[in-house]
Amino acid sequence: MLKPLNQQTVRDTTIYSKNHPIKVLQFGEGNFLRAFVDWIIDLLNEKAGFNGSVQIVQPIEKGMADVLAEQDGLYHLILQGIQNGESKDITRLITSVKDAMNPYEDYQRYLKLGENPDLQFIISNTTEAGIAFDSRDTSSEELPNSFPGKLTALLHHRFQHFNRNPPKDLVMIPCELIDKNGSNLRQVILQYCDLWKLDGKFKHWVSDQITFCNTLVDRIVPGYPRDKAPEIEQQIGYKDKLIATGEYFHLWVIEGPDWIRTIFPTDKAGLNVKFVSDQTPYRTRKVRILNGLHTTMVPVGILYGLETVREAVTDDVVGTYLQQVLQQEIIPTLDLPEDELSSFANDVLDRFRNPYIKHHLMSISLNSISKYKVRVLPSVLKYIELKDELPKHLLFSLASLIRFYKGEWQGKPIQLNDDKGAIAFIQDAWKLDDYEQITNKILGNKDFWGQDLTRIDHLSEKVSEFLEQIDNKGMQEPLKSLLD
Repeated sequence: MLKPLNQQTVRDTTIYSKNHPIKVLQFGEGNFLRAFVDWIIDLLNEKAGFNGSVQIVQPIEKGMADVLAEQDGLYHLILQGIQNGESKDITRLITSVKDAMNPYEDYQRYLKLGENPDLQFIISNTTEAGIAFDSRDTSSEELPNSFPGKLTALLHHRFQHFNRNPPKDLVMIPCELIDKNGSNLRQVILQYCDLWKLDGKFKHWVSDQITFCNTLVDRIVPGYPRDKAPEIEQQIGYKDKLIATGEYFHLWVIEGPDWIRTIFPTDKAGLNVKFVSDQTPYRTRKVRILNGLHTTMVPVGILYGLETVREAVTDDVVGTYLQQVLQQEIIPTLDLPEDELSSFANDVLDRFRNPYIKHHLMSISLNSISKYKVRVLPSVLKYIELKDELPKHLLFSLASLIRFYKGEWQGKPIQLNDDKGAIAFIQDAWKLDDYEQITNKILGNKDFWGQDLTRIDHLSEKVSEFLEQIDNKGMQEPLKSLLD
């Protein structure tokens, strides 16, 4: 339970209720899902009669499931921002999470979650690298390492438990920020069906009877407010290790059959959730502009000495750099009306300037290599295709990223948060003799970028040039030179 600072407990409040059946199985307990999906389900229970709660599964070995369980699934969410010129500052106790568990501690208990007859939705956010096939997951006898492997094992257990006729259709709503995330998840699960030689009827059930939605999510979620947590706890009256913060704006685009809205009635709760036949235009605009700018600014801003997104976009030098990235190298690559793109870009910058949110650059540096591939590299490649020249601002960010992954800056260590193999590969490359060799080894890694980037004319040379400047001169001089 949340520990009260006074004698009141959460169970004394009228909003608290844990009697809803578990309708949602959620892979991921991080800040985003708790500040977005679980908040939405909380509102659905209150305003739309959804009558469902969430069972959280921790997708990796180390996480926060134990803290969630300790707090009985309860935590406070603070949403702040500007809407139509009006300031919004809302604190809400989220009660939609019924339980959280770590499958690495009890695999059999994890599999039994599939026996739930009320289960309707499976939702996930395991980062861009999460929806991937891992050939090392050779069976379901032991807990698979990958998220799709874990999911396949649970689905197969459910199929067998209900004698090949589960009582409810399942709807998969992945939130990972990759193109066609639902379609990709289905494909990886089918790969495991083949690898594990599972029953053909089970494979047919997965392929034809489970609904996999492609989705897009949009809300800036800085996460736990370390510097303000004691003050917030005094205001809410509880010790809460899982306070989450987010912007007031939210958007969820779900591509799938229209009947889903009848069992997930977000319209009745006044939520900005769009059910569409094709989410591609929404995704391309958001990933390239909002997420692309996020990923572009992370290594540049951190090495420049900034800590937050707001500091980056309002800084005279870095802010100018980001404006030029948007207007000169990202927007020209998008096949949408220019006025619409400029309007969206301006809205994004306003959201980044949100005075209520302290979004730390380090907190969004997680898996920056795979994020650059998904969010920024498409703009790089499209710019080269259209302009027949290199997008220098975006490549400066790539050089900054390589320098960032060296793991130290100006004599101080950098706490990198990425796949250990990826970090080791880059740091091993830094042992080479010169910047050209370092750059070629990293840009030539097809596992990082999906292709050998050294084969693009002059790209590696330009990145190597920037890398040498950054390493020898620091960030200020090379960045100001780029802008001049």
